[in-house]
Amino acid sequence: MIKRFFAILLLACMTLPLWAEDVVYLTTEQFKQRVFDYTTNREWKYAGNQPCVIDFYTTWCGPCKRLAPIMDELSQAYCGEVVFYKADTERERELAYVFGISSIPQVMYIPAEGKPMLLKGLYPKEEIVRIIDEFLLGKKAAKP
Repeated sequence: MIKRFFAILLLACMTLPLWAEDVVYLTTEQFKQRVFDYTTNREWKYAGNQPCVIDFYTTWCGPCKRLAPIMDELSQAYCGEVVFYKADTERERELAYVFGISSIPQVMYIPAEGKPMLLKGLYPKEEIVRIIDEFLLGKKAAKP
């Protein structure tokens, strides 16, 4: 019985990375369902129950291509704490228009409660981690 328990535990630990969340590609309709329906609401009210990060990008954008692996890595690191989305501004033009996405990349950080923050440009991974930890998760910054 104990051997069986440890065998199951070992198997679970070996496959745990397979359960991690990937970045989810978001359409305008999915945005309205999962994040915020701007067609029916005037006041911001996040529809999700976990904070999220939305990477507004295009496929041809160089800085967007450099940001993509960072977002993939962070989606694994924050699995279960933060949801990571990507929205292609060329395919989802309505969404880009509504949020004034005129240059890319732009990343929207949405806390579970409160107003979102939209930042333009490519930030270093360490800065993105700081924003997630402090703004989305409310963790205090470590003092040097």
